[in-house]
Amino acid sequence: MATSSLAPPEVPMELHAGNRDRLLTALHAHLSAAASPPRGLALLQGGEEQTRHCTDHLELFRQESYFAYLFGVREPGFYGAIDIASGQSILFAPRLPPDYAVWMGEIKPLPYFKDRYKVDLVFYVDEIVQVLQDRFSQHGKPVLFLLYGKSTDSGNYSKPASFEGIEKFDTDLSTLHPILTECRVIKSGMELALIQYANDVSSEAHIEVMRQAKPGMKEYQLESIFLHHSYRYGACRHCSYTCICATGENSSILHYGHTAAPNDRTLNDGDMALMDMGAEYNFYGSDITCSYPINGKFNSNQAIVYNAVLKAHNAVISHMQPGLKWVDMHKLAEQTILESLKNEKIIHGDIADMMARRLGAVFMPHGLGHLLGIDTHDPGGYPEGLERPKEPGLSSLRTIRELKEGMVITVEPGCYFIDALLRPARDDPISSKFFNWEEIEKYKSFGGVRIESDLYVTAQGCKNLTNCPRETWEIEAVMAGAPWPPRASVTKAENGLPKA
Repeated sequence: MATSSLAPPEVPMELHAGNRDRLLTALHAHLSAAASPPRGLALLQGGEEQTRHCTDHLELFRQESYFAYLFGVREPGFYGAIDIASGQSILFAPRLPPDYAVWMGEIKPLPYFKDRYKVDLVFYVDEIVQVLQDRFSQHGKPVLFLLYGKSTDSGNYSKPASFEGIEKFDTDLSTLHPILTECRVIKSGMELALIQYANDVSSEAHIEVMRQAKPGMKEYQLESIFLHHSYRYGACRHCSYTCICATGENSSILHYGHTAAPNDRTLNDGDMALMDMGAEYNFYGSDITCSYPINGKFNSNQAIVYNAVLKAHNAVISHMQPGLKWVDMHKLAEQTILESLKNEKIIHGDIADMMARRLGAVFMPHGLGHLLGIDTHDPGGYPEGLERPKEPGLSSLRTIRELKEGMVITVEPGCYFIDALLRPARDDPISSKFFNWEEIEKYKSFGGVRIESDLYVTAQGCKNLTNCPRETWEIEAVMAGAPWPPRASVTKAENGLPKA
């Protein structure tokens, strides 16, 4: 029976107050540089509950991420504002109908939200216009800095706050988004503690899946073990993303697990499993991938591919430090994997020539990793002035920034045998000569391997927040029942993590 040493931590609202302070500091600096007065309000609209299509079934609500970052509010229908001059924080709560108390529970009074979320003022949403005019018009009509900008991961735009009467105010749609996004890139000590806890939960849940996986099971049973452990023992109701529980040839499908490929294959003896799953706690997430043989023992081909990826994973982590460019870390991972495959006669020729022709992207078509925080793919990967590369593999990078102390970023190299990529390489007369097609045929139904850990960039290097068995012998031992003690949550501020 599963056991756990997890103890869900209390979340101090000082975390979100600190996030607001960082935004204020950045806004003051921006306005000062532009010779503009430090006046106006940053105004954000929180998320709204959504029904399932045309039905009255309410989907489980999860707060909009920028709003969560600044205010920590878990309920839907809120607005939040920060007065740039005074630093005052204001929440606007929805005025709920009386029958809410019958169907949904107690209607909380405004002082409840003031105390819970540690803000200065709380009013109702239908009072926004009056409050802004009465309290923040000393210097004329206040400017509302609204959140509007493009996600470089999805291509979608954030929704600027909107309410009846907003036309009475001047609005600014360009200032807030890039500044607030940059604030989210560097994590505070309290943010890191939650990301570390989410990693502890996920690491423990991954180990439980590893121990219970057996031929004959279904992929969705492995997913259910992870979800159950994360929620029962870790109090993580949400996952950071849809679980990827891929076995056999499915492990070469990078984002397997979606509705059209729903983790429903039967596990076979001799399969590799690629388990990419991460729990979320109080908005902050984790993103961890473990790969291992379903029967608990690596065969020679599995060990070859796995160790190639592990060597790349470890090489990147050993090199990481502030100032290094992420694109160079990606290329290091590619080169390391190609060298390992060459040593095993799967490919041949000059590694530099392979790199020049971008053949690493045939085996690793995705980027090395991404920023992590309140979103799995946290924003800030491409600030103004950075352009996404066009070359194969590099075009999939979610950031090409230089590493900075305080970033949290995933390291997730992989090696896959994807027919849709191997066929064009075979048809190309120049690229084809680098591949030993007879050897590659042996891996035709192999799938792939990915190893993913979450790293915090320190002043001197980095700290691995993930605690899963990685060496082949460690994995085999854990799958045979050997203990793997989770990192105690009470020591999260140690080992290189800042305390504030």
